[in-house]
Amino acid sequence: MVSINPDAVLWSAPERERADRPLLVLLHGYGSHEGDLFSLAPHLPLAPVIASVRAPVQEGPGYAWFPVGGSPDRIAAANDSATAVVSWISSLSYTSVGLLGFSQGGATALQVMRQAPALASYGVMLSGFALPDPQAGDAALAASRPPVFWGRGTADQVIQPAFIDHTSDWLPAHSTLTERIYEDLPHSISNAELADVNSFILEQLL
Repeated sequence: MVSINPDAVLWSAPERERADRPLLVLLHGYGSHEGDLFSLAPHLPLAPVIASVRAPVQEGPGYAWFPVGGSPDRIAAANDSATAVVSWISSLSYTSVGLLGFSQGGATALQVMRQAPALASYGVMLSGFALPDPQAGDAALAASRPPVFWGRGTADQVIQPAFIDHTSDWLPAHSTLTERIYEDLPHSISNAELADVNSFILEQLL
């Protein structure tokens, strides 16, 4: 079973300054590392403590939450990684928890919410997708419909159309969805998208 390495987590504040604050967990994309999305921290709201987490599976020069392509182990690995994130967050103490993931990290953020519906109060998926795998918490999400931001670009050629179609069906039935589509944006994050994410997170902290 995989686990989150606490020594590989990047924090926006020292431990003495984290008490009684909301937590925002960043989950990077495939083949990347915890320092990638952490560069977004100066552009995100100041209220939450930001923790950027390293995925547990080493892939090439970086790390991943689950294998890509048609690997038969993909879903099992995704569930294991999500369980590891749930376990790690559950060991912490914060006033609220938000999840922000890019690409595969976005899929993992959503999988965390599906495994533990009461853990996070909102989610942000940037170029992410919903995995086609039923989870125990899906019914609870369909009832509570937590806020989820889903941003993606029209020029993204990494995420398969079938995943986009599935996510387009799944999210409105299981969340209070804020969907934004950015013209000509490839598999990346634009300044316009980041501004929208910032506003979305601020709304959740009110």
